[in-house]
Amino acid sequence: MSTAMVSAESEAEILAELRRLRARVPQLTGALAASVDGLVLAQDSAAAEAEAVAALTAAALGVAQRLSDSTGQGGFRELLVRGEHGYVATYAAGEAAVLTLIAEPRVNVGRLHLEARRSSVRIAELIEHSLGRRGPGANPPGAPPG
Repeated sequence: MSTAMVSAESEAEILAELRRLRARVPQLTGALAASVDGLVLAQDSAAAEAEAVAALTAAALGVAQRLSDSTGQGGFRELLVRGEHGYVATYAAGEAAVLTLIAEPRVNVGRLHLEARRSSVRIAELIEHSLGRRGPGANPPGAPPG
């Protein structure tokens, strides 16, 4: 899975969703959509380290998934890290992607969760739609054409 996983049109739509999210939560300093294996799909951040953040997110996701499973909490939904200088939050965006956000320490965490959950659903829909547009080869055997 890579940036080629989604069409250029879907990549632009994902980026637009990241920008809308940052407009709704002004304390966000960065927003990144990535595949679960750590490849950047779209980013809206001044930071140049998007690839490193995506790779670290994939590593954290693996640990979070195991922790959630082993404690009987079910599939991964979200992860929140609070550091001295702010927050890093990761949300599942369907089965194939994650949304990772970097926020200032003064962010309203409830609002962050509310808006990020909405955006993660939208990003999942955009990715699924993009994969569905690829034709019969993109669908599992026996599945109806997308």
